[in-house]
Amino acid sequence: MLTIIAAALAAVAAPQGAVAQDAAANTADPATDQDAAATGAVEPTVQLPGDPATDNPATDNPARPRRTPRTLQDLIPDSAVDDPEAWAQQGAPQEARADADAIAGESLAADSPLDDAPQIAIPWPDELDLPQLAPLEPDDTIQFADLDEDMQAPTLENGDVRSVAGNLKLAFPKDEAAFPKRGEFTDRFRSLSTIAELNKDGDNLAQLAARAKSDEELLATLLRVYGYYDAQIIRTVEDNSGDSPTADGKAQVRFDIIPGQHYRFGAIDMGDLATAPDAETLRKAFEIQTGDPMSSDKIVEEQADLDTALGETGYPFAAINAPSLLIDHDRVEGDLTMPVRPNGKFVFGEVVSKMPDFLSSRHLEKIARFDRGDVYQRSLSTDLRRAIVATGLVSTVTITPRAVTQPEGDAPGTVAMDVEMTPAKLRTIAGSIGYGTGEGVRVEASWEHRNLFPPEGMLRVRGIAGTREQLLGVTFRKNNFNGRDKVLTVDAYGSTIDTDAYDANTLSLIGSLEKTSTLLFQKPFSWSIGMALVATKERLKIPELGLVIPLDTYFIAAIPGMVEFDTSDDLLNPTKGFRIAGQLSPEVSSRNGVQSFYVRSQVDAAIYKSVGSRVILAARGRVGSIPGAPLDEIAPSRRFYAGGGGSVRGYGYDAIGPRDEFGANTGGRSLVEASFEARIKTGFFGGALQVVPFVDAGSVSQSVTPTLEDIRVGAGIGVRYLTGFGPLRFDVATPLNPEPGDGPVAVYVSLGQAF
Repeated sequence: MLTIIAAALAAVAAPQGAVAQDAAANTADPATDQDAAATGAVEPTVQLPGDPATDNPATDNPARPRRTPRTLQDLIPDSAVDDPEAWAQQGAPQEARADADAIAGESLAADSPLDDAPQIAIPWPDELDLPQLAPLEPDDTIQFADLDEDMQAPTLENGDVRSVAGNLKLAFPKDEAAFPKRGEFTDRFRSLSTIAELNKDGDNLAQLAARAKSDEELLATLLRVYGYYDAQIIRTVEDNSGDSPTADGKAQVRFDIIPGQHYRFGAIDMGDLATAPDAETLRKAFEIQTGDPMSSDKIVEEQADLDTALGETGYPFAAINAPSLLIDHDRVEGDLTMPVRPNGKFVFGEVVSKMPDFLSSRHLEKIARFDRGDVYQRSLSTDLRRAIVATGLVSTVTITPRAVTQPEGDAPGTVAMDVEMTPAKLRTIAGSIGYGTGEGVRVEASWEHRNLFPPEGMLRVRGIAGTREQLLGVTFRKNNFNGRDKVLTVDAYGSTIDTDAYDANTLSLIGSLEKTSTLLFQKPFSWSIGMALVATKERLKIPELGLVIPLDTYFIAAIPGMVEFDTSDDLLNPTKGFRIAGQLSPEVSSRNGVQSFYVRSQVDAAIYKSVGSRVILAARGRVGSIPGAPLDEIAPSRRFYAGGGGSVRGYGYDAIGPRDEFGANTGGRSLVEASFEARIKTGFFGGALQVVPFVDAGSVSQSVTPTLEDIRVGAGIGVRYLTGFGPLRFDVATPLNPEPGDGPVAVYVSLGQAF
């Protein structure tokens, strides 16, 4: 086999004609052989393995030669295998055959001398005598650029330079009209800039240069958003490490912005909007006209406005395709295309509950703020969903409009509102713990079933165990009673109360119908009306003498009412606005067979004002009066008192009031209170912690007219921790003009602000 390989290599090294003759005899394309015979001339070629120009076996398709790699074995013909020595000598010259015979006949000795090396006739380069080249004349017409001046990028020498970060600046043209929104643009770039985000004193020039390239792309994108499609951005990165007085050794980046022309809107295509019955009104809602300055933000804003207008004027199935801009640099304009499909105008039909035994369709129609036949409004559909969530009976709600009748001409179609709900857990066990220096410990627990009497009929059992109060009660409540947000409540309870002023053992039955604010729906106007039947045994306390006064029995019937106006921005943590509420309760009282008629009246007001971004000033006032009956004919629990966490802090609960000759707090027929506090935001806990200094004052009088003759003042400081459900309050206060028996310090803990 070694001989065959050697013979094949010798054939490759042999003269071309000899090899070509044998190759043609073994691997020639038949078509090629016919052409050669016709012309009488065949060009000698050497066929090598893997040569795509010559790999064309006779078995391949002549019309489309198959070019496959050739191996050494493919080059060896059958004659070479049969007699390799004879085949190798066929194409070799006489000298080569003789040398092959000699090599084959004798072995080469290891000490055979080498032939002499051939003589090199070409002289070495250092021995050559080359002629001297003629010198070229200088060409005065050639000018070279000055790298320090001509190659320096142009900058805005007198531009409006604005700092984005410590090592990043933007420069705008001095003329404000060239780029009017530079302040807004700078703030927006700062919020997205990689350099501003990763700004560090230790950044080197290479790091800053890499970030600058990314920020340059960001600037180009933002400029297009603002309508500048031919803007130029000149990026300058300096290490600032020279000897100049302004050099600080820190790398700096500056972008000079040459905005160019502000593009304007060209043609505006709104699709099928013109087919809507309210096309003119809807088109006005999309406040972009041909010739207006171009802005991608404006397109997004106006698309949202148009979508709102469609949803609020009767188009529940309207669709708006994504807008597109075609920029024409010659016209300096962009053509806007935003296909709109109104898909018909509709009015409300019926509300269909998918769970009629849980919340019926009739009940849902009472909750809705729309009637059948009203023009469809998406906001009213959203409002219905929120109202269903506010019941607390469901965990998820989906409302889907469904076309019942299609529009015909100018007559709108009708949509039914299909309501799908997932019930929530209806039973709740709740508890709370509170503490006040005057009130002591107060623990409250309750159990309720929110839909025991469908729809929305709740039963609650509650109890209070505290230092000063014990209570056990049952409450029935019907939400959305005979209308949206109306609540019917019937409450029966028995309680014992032990305050610094009086003791009371009470049985009460109270019913009310109200429309008040909730955490989901804060109302600007609230009201309530009710009736109360109370049987109570009460007595005043005489702390100094330690005497026990017999209990007096009172039977009371009252018709309490309340109205409130509220413009504040939050129920639990208001920052602006005001509240004003009035309470009026005509009452009939019977004690020892003597009947008395009187009216309990009270007015509360509060105002909230933000001062800067860190301080909220809050103030409140309260005035009350009970005309119509002498003080002794009014049960102690129905009189006015002051003091405590929701009144005058620093004093005990109901500890402020006029005293009799025995030192007992008799309570009064009039009341006046005032409070002032500053809620100061701190940087702790992400700004969730507030420090609140405050001053409270209050006075109670036995006369019907409020006076300030015996006013009590308390002051202190508190903290508020703002949570997602309201502020947690912790106040420490001290009485500034205490009476005997008042403690030096009072502590209050609760949820929500003091007022």
